[in-house]
Amino acid sequence: MSSAPTLEMVAASAGVSRSTVSRVINASPNVTPEAIAAVERAIDELGYVPNRAARILASRRTFSIALVIPENTAKFFADPYFATVIQGLAMHLANTEYTLTLLIAAENDAEKTRRYLQAGNVDGAIILSHHSDDRSYVALARSIPVVFGGRPMSAEGPDPYYVDVDNVEAAREITTRLIAAGRTRLACIAGPQNMAAGLDRLEGWRRAVRDAGLPEVRIEHGDFTPASGEDAMRRLLDSGADFDGVFVASAQMASGALAALRERAMRVPDDIGMVTIDNDYFAQSAQPPLTTIEQPTTEVGATMASVLLRLIDGEHVDPVTMMPVRVIERRSA
Repeated sequence: MSSAPTLEMVAASAGVSRSTVSRVINASPNVTPEAIAAVERAIDELGYVPNRAARILASRRTFSIALVIPENTAKFFADPYFATVIQGLAMHLANTEYTLTLLIAAENDAEKTRRYLQAGNVDGAIILSHHSDDRSYVALARSIPVVFGGRPMSAEGPDPYYVDVDNVEAAREITTRLIAAGRTRLACIAGPQNMAAGLDRLEGWRRAVRDAGLPEVRIEHGDFTPASGEDAMRRLLDSGADFDGVFVASAQMASGALAALRERAMRVPDDIGMVTIDNDYFAQSAQPPLTTIEQPTTEVGATMASVLLRLIDGEHVDPVTMMPVRVIERRSA
């Protein structure tokens, strides 16, 4: 059986020195285009695979980044948001030398996760679905490059880098669809108030109601899950509040809210108009399908990966990257 091709064999085939081959493999700028072409041709012809361990030692990089989800495993697998963001991340990283390490960091694993990240196992981290009590993840940016999916709420540590959508404006805009449809008594099922998205979407609903000169009928809260939306809608109905429209801060909660309305033989949009945020399976398969805000979640994942890799390379990056959204009009308003 023939031995695996070596760096020396690539150098001999390309007609260059061993150090030139090493510089090409490590993407050094100090190599001529002709030498790069010769080395790449020799690598292809010989089937040479660079030694990853040697590259890590030479570059002092692990070529690994971590995706941290500070949620429990059940919530991670139930939420389609995570799947589409990870798809965007993976597609972007497929064209690089980096691999993705997934860390589902429930509260009891948070300290272990932070120790792992600070021990030199990764070159940077992306933090998704973070809460106000995740302050140490912001402080982690003192040790390694960190990018957040969504605005962090903690003021600890350096100014954070994050990729987000304007949740205030998204909630305001979708709520105006209810008002334009003639709904004048508006309730809200808000998200968790220890997350920026939960706070900002509630503020957007309030702005739309206030700008229209309408009263805030009633606010209930959930945790972005279907069960919490169902419970919140039951509380709304049991309170006796008189409302003809409701903004629900996520499509998952809206699907649960619809179930609670069906229990009471109430129809959407005939009895109550409903709008939400997220154009996922829950919004599309609901009966009726929900008028909503679509976030470009795959693009969000790719953008977070791009920002993080630029930070790792020492490039200047704007701290805040805002992504566009669009309204999806359906029958529920």
